[in-house]
Amino acid sequence: MKSINPPELLRTLYDAAVARARPEVVMGEHLPPPPKGRTLVLGAGKAGGAMAAAVDALWPREAPLSGLVVTRYEHVPPAYRAAPGRIEVVEAAHPVPDEAGRRAAQRIVELTRGLTADDLVLCLVSGGGSALLSLPAEGLTLQDKRAINQALLHSGAAIDEMNCVRKHLSAIKGGRLGALCAPAQVVTLLISDVPGDDPAVIASGPTVADPSSCADARAILQRYGIAVPQAAQRGLDSGAFETPKPGDARLAGQVVKLIATPQQSLEAAAARARAAGLGAHILSDEIEGESREVGKVHAALARAVARRAQPFAAPCVILSGGETTVTVRAAGGRGGRATEFLLGCTLALQGEPRVHVLAADTDGIDGVQDNAGAVAGPDTLARARALGLNARDALERHDAYPFFQALGDLVVTGPTFTNVNDFRAVLVL
Repeated sequence: MKSINPPELLRTLYDAAVARARPEVVMGEHLPPPPKGRTLVLGAGKAGGAMAAAVDALWPREAPLSGLVVTRYEHVPPAYRAAPGRIEVVEAAHPVPDEAGRRAAQRIVELTRGLTADDLVLCLVSGGGSALLSLPAEGLTLQDKRAINQALLHSGAAIDEMNCVRKHLSAIKGGRLGALCAPAQVVTLLISDVPGDDPAVIASGPTVADPSSCADARAILQRYGIAVPQAAQRGLDSGAFETPKPGDARLAGQVVKLIATPQQSLEAAAARARAAGLGAHILSDEIEGESREVGKVHAALARAVARRAQPFAAPCVILSGGETTVTVRAAGGRGGRATEFLLGCTLALQGEPRVHVLAADTDGIDGVQDNAGAVAGPDTLARARALGLNARDALERHDAYPFFQALGDLVVTGPTFTNVNDFRAVLVL
């Protein structure tokens, strides 16, 4: 095995994971043939711009193609921004929706009018679509949706819980968009950012039948103590906000394909590690829980490998994915799931020799900051103390971003134009 630079190696693994999920890499094998009628492309998500660009490049030039996709601000690939193609891409806010997203969702609804059985609707869906495709249910305002969304983000609720609520307070998600497209053929192409890769959860499943209920959404709001406007409460209590269910005739015959998943990206990173002469072990692509606590568990596993060669022998890389959460207990901090995980992990490791860790989000944005994540090693806490930084205080304030920024250990990639959620790599030499 060659000499290893731990931060460089970890970054290489992250890059391999992201590359495996790029739309231009995975799109081609999943596209259906052109229909007898026209092809309409609709979609939303952090990868939406790149997915639209990939479809536009691959679709026959002689075949009719049009549509509208909404993505996050600054998430349109530069080449497509400079030379837009046949599919319009608009930008909106994430993770809290804004008026641009509401207008885009309304336009998408309008584009579904007049579709026939000869037409094809390609729905391009990726993580982030819940906030980007925000069209409030009847009687609700965008400000209502913003307030509820913000409360969910701070509550510590899991992604499937958040999306259950979002579906039932929406006029477009939870299968409603798919129903609007009938009688056209609908093919939904998904990049998964959720544990378990459930199409009904990814971006709140705009084209997918929803097995959850208004009662489920109401229970989640009660569980986390989230108040909602009277109009929302009435809609949930009465069942007026119920979503299309499995077996709904409007969704019959629709095709749903997962074109990129967290597991595939972890496998790509593992292959890169093995090529470098390291053992590589994937814990799971479905890890959830409080970020700092998940960090402690990863630290305990790394110590067991380093000290006892259990359950794996060093040198090796331990990989995991999923979607952790941060329950915000102190306002004003700057950070996201990845850096909070890393701070919790680093504190638990206490300078354990030979252990290096990278945690980053595959979309290139950790929370709302400009970094994807950060790296840490055996000297992180000592370097922090030399700069007068207190890691435990930073963790309690949810202030991991300035902590790792001061150390020069942030991982900054800019938007990656895809999203298969959390990526974590623990290197034990």
